Amino acid sequence: MKYEDITLKIPEQCDDYDECSAFVTTSIEGIMKEAVEAGRNRIVINTNLKLGLPMENINKIAGPFVEAWAIEIFQDVLEDKNNRYSLINIEAKERLYMADVVLQFKRQRKTESGITAEVDVKATAEDIESSGKSPNITAFKRIRTAYVQDPDYIFIILSLKHKVYSTKNDRTGLMEGIMEVVAYNAYDLKYLSSADISYNPALGSGQLQVRDIHYVTLTKRTTWEFCQLLDRKFIRSKKGFAEWLKLAKTYEWIKTDE
Repeated sequence: MKYEDITLKIPEQCDDYDECSAFVTTSIEGIMKEAVEAGRNRIVINTNLKLGLPMENINKIAGPFVEAWAIEIFQDVLEDKNNRYSLINIEAKERLYMADVVLQFKRQRKTESGITAEVDVKATAEDIESSGKSPNITAFKRIRTAYVQDPDYIFIILSLKHKVYSTKNDRTGLMEGIMEVVAYNAYDLKYLSSADISYNPALGSGQLQVRDIHYVTLTKRTTWEFCQLLDRKFIRSKKGFAEWLKLAKTYEWIKTDE
């Protein structure tokens, strides 16, 4: 049996998916831009260490801080009655969930009045070349199944670059670590080019990774085309077709006659 011999479930996205994806990514980048330009991009970390934060390892602790900052910025927009981004709900997710936060936007469509997007926040240090360059995104089996269950599933990667420095607080005499978010980009995972998506077979069903989150090329494709792309990357790895077929049966990617 070969991949081509199997009748797979073909997820069919809505006609306005491209418009919804563009609306979400533009809105998220707009929210980040507004926060940075307004000077609300600083995270202050107080420490009694005489030399301040350990800069050589700062990338190891920056992620959770930057993620928390992003969620607070979204929350601020939600609480602003005059917000121009039509953000109507946010939900921070637990640690093992695929995304860090779920956003809902109000937008009139043919059959719905809103758009839901799941956002994975990735922090990278602007002044540390390799920091966060090739982040893990999510498990292959989870993201592949998500697109079958919901052909209109929107999964956004929010890349946030930060700089870190230490300064002494003259009033307290303590060192303060300052993280500043200085750059931002939002990408729809489904539109990342094939060259930008890599598959790491380690850990369970394997992890999707972005090869270099600082330099990304976008390619428009349908949900079904993206599922096929993911399948090819899995099958070409050391996992092979047999392992893929086990997952396909377990997570019901195959169309049956029953």
